This record gives sequence, structure tokens and C-alpha cells, in this order.
Amino acid sequence: MDLSKTLMAISEPTRLKAIQIVWDGGEHCVCELMDQLDTSQSRMSRHMKVLREAGLVLDRRDAQWVRYRRNPDLPRSVQHMIDAIMVVADNNEKMAA
Repeated sequence: MDLSKTLMAISEPTRLKAIQIVWDGGEHCVCELMDQLDTSQSRMSRHMKVLREAGLVLDRRDAQWVRYRRNPDLPRSVQHMIDAIMVVADNNEKMAA
């Protein structure tokens, strides 16, 4: 797994928030991500493509929508790194509020 590609993928705020949503292990429709992140379908799809190409999420077509989930085959070191980044992001949001 390319660490620089992983870090670049989650460095954009919308993608980081999308990862925070799918990191729960469930499957999430792109329509759900659009609603929660207040973005268009085309923009959300582009963001999810970057996360998919980085190997962080998997996708599954469901009729007209695509559903995304955390890649269960990520190396443990990458999982721990993303967990740590999300803790820092959560703390930054709390401090800014």
C-alpha cells in the first residue's frame, strides 16, 4: 500500500469526513454521504473514487446508487494510522467549536 497516496487521499476535508462515516464498518450509500457532507453527487463520487483508488474503501453498485464500506483488508498499520488521524481531527473540531 502506497502511504503517500493514502495520506493524500485523506488530507482533503470532505474525504476525511467521508472516511469517518464509513469507518464504522457499515455500508453507506453515496446518497447518505451527500446528505451528511452537503455536497453534490458528482463531487461525492469523485471524492470516493480517490478513497477507493487509495485502497481505503470498497464499493458496490446497488441499482442507481453506489454503496461504500471500509476496506476490511487494510494492513493493521494503516488502520491504526487512520484511527489516530480521526482522533486528532475530532479533537480539532471540538477545540474549534
